[in-house]
Amino acid sequence: MRTPGVGCRTFLRLLDSHSPEQLFAESSAALGALGLKSHSVSAIKNPDWTLIDYDMAWLELPNNSVLTLNDTDYPLLLKEICDPPPLLFVRGNPKILALPACAIVGSRNPSISGLDIAFNFAKTLSQCGFTIISGLALGIDAASHQGALKANGYTIAVAGTGLDRVYPAKHKELAMEIVKTGAMISEFPPGTVAKANHFPRRNRIISGLCLGLLVVEAAKQSGSLITARMALEQNREVFAIPGSIYNPLSRGCNALIREGAKLVETTQDIIDELTQYNQQDDTCYEKFFTTPMQSTLDLEQQTLLNLVMFSPTSVDTLVENAHVSVEVISSMLLILELQGYLEASPGGCYTRIK
Repeated sequence: MRTPGVGCRTFLRLLDSHSPEQLFAESSAALGALGLKSHSVSAIKNPDWTLIDYDMAWLELPNNSVLTLNDTDYPLLLKEICDPPPLLFVRGNPKILALPACAIVGSRNPSISGLDIAFNFAKTLSQCGFTIISGLALGIDAASHQGALKANGYTIAVAGTGLDRVYPAKHKELAMEIVKTGAMISEFPPGTVAKANHFPRRNRIISGLCLGLLVVEAAKQSGSLITARMALEQNREVFAIPGSIYNPLSRGCNALIREGAKLVETTQDIIDELTQYNQQDDTCYEKFFTTPMQSTLDLEQQTLLNLVMFSPTSVDTLVENAHVSVEVISSMLLILELQGYLEASPGGCYTRIK
């Protein structure tokens, strides 16, 4: 792992013909014949023990471990992908990597309704026995981890750095909560800093670990869509939350649905597809999006709410349709926003979110 010029694919190719012990016993000429460059051969014959000692010191800390492809705890689903990580560093409980899991990914800058959906879907799926997998990023990832924790369930964060650090740094407390019962995992050794090219690589692990992957909100060009397409290539189920054609954060999900992802409105849509892994009865989940809400609104507020679309609706349109003054409309809109029925949209518009 610490050898320059030896990436995942080269590592796996070498393991096809050699055990690590055999490889380190080979001559420089034999290593060169295996296709290794001279600087890689030099590093194998004269390892950088400073880096390796750092790794070993990290592994001696409580709750830290590393899995090789031959370990019984190495997840079987991940082993099936074309380029599984030869080593998985783990903070937390490696046993949970074998449990049925659903991944949830999405925008780093989601809407309020997107956060709510991710949190509630993660909570409900966790209550049904699924481990929730995500990438610890801002936005949808964090909400998904938090939903699983709220249900006292398991969640796994796949990192794009070494596990001796947390990225983004503001999620240090969330990371600590995750490893208490779940796990953080990475293919990158301790000391590895965040780099842009690390995150597409870690996405194949998120999709590789799961039975199904849910995309909550995603722009047309986004890392979430990369993860979803990796999931399709890995023969995983892909689910997407549909959204307004006017919302740029819905375009990625709507595109996935056009390409064959399953349109999802409730957690039951996911459970129906993954039913063979759901060992609990139907009462284990709450139908957050199918149970009618008990309205606490008065008649005027309810009437106004019914005029607000699930896509941006201008105040002028509401004034025209409600036949009341802009002052009254603005007051009621503020109340509805504070109660979580609406969110403000750019251009002086409002969007209904429940």
